[in-house]
Amino acid sequence: MIDLVAVESLVAVERCGSVVGAADELGFTPSAVSQQVKRLERQVGVPLLDRAGRGVVLTAAGRRLVEEGRSLRVAVEGLRSRLQGEGGRPSGLLRLAAFSTAVRGIVPPMLDALRASAPDLDVVVHEVEPWDAVAEVAAGRTDMAVVHRWEGMRFHVPPTVRGEPVLTDVADVLVHVDDPLASRQSVTPADLMTRPWVSTPEGTICHEWFSHMFAATPQAPRVGFRCVEFASQVELVAHGLAVALVPRLGRGRLPATVVAVPVLDPVATRRVDVHWRASMGESPAVDAVRAALREVAGRS
Repeated sequence: MIDLVAVESLVAVERCGSVVGAADELGFTPSAVSQQVKRLERQVGVPLLDRAGRGVVLTAAGRRLVEEGRSLRVAVEGLRSRLQGEGGRPSGLLRLAAFSTAVRGIVPPMLDALRASAPDLDVVVHEVEPWDAVAEVAAGRTDMAVVHRWEGMRFHVPPTVRGEPVLTDVADVLVHVDDPLASRQSVTPADLMTRPWVSTPEGTICHEWFSHMFAATPQAPRVGFRCVEFASQVELVAHGLAVALVPRLGRGRLPATVVAVPVLDPVATRRVDVHWRASMGESPAVDAVRAALREVAGRS
């Protein structure tokens, strides 16, 4: 009998180009991935990997098994999707990845809606950056992902992944109540060049937009703080230490010393989407989550 977990490890080696990369992607140790591939070689009776310098390459048999393994995963996932609807109600486990402000602003009311519409469905949520969340869906490490994409910015979605929009969110510039900009109806990036900023770290999707927002200004903004959590950014603004660009979704009530001012040229708009694998298109569980998200978005 062929071990499907071991097949998934081999597929990951092919996708990542190395045992170490596959281990990192799957959350295993390199030794565990190597052992799974060796077990698979014993099961099929032929070598699947060859040494190539300090790395590995798939043999012809390995490439054939990867190709067939992908088809096998689609078939198994289709069966799982159909089984999740046995008895007329969505059931079983569904893994959901979501970005931080969605975990605060969308996911709790969505889970409330699912308690009423799909009480037998067990949704496990983990917080992931949008780019990584889509990659996790494509790789099969999670089932669905709630992501955001800033308008005007490129966002790659693999062809094996499907998606639909949930809602549109806007970010405002947060300033201290004593800042002269606090009385403005709106601001532009040019108005903010002399202010110290707090932003998310480089490499995050929100920092990509932050950099894009200032693309037309003669110089880059002065960033004095880098914080992943928007709550930390709000606190720095509340103490008059910086200004920040913070989305409205999941923002919560602002302190009395913080004022939100809309930003123009460009407007800081992001679209929130939900994604799932095409092979889970028949899943009642996926349909239930999509319906719950639409219900939440309709209240916004």
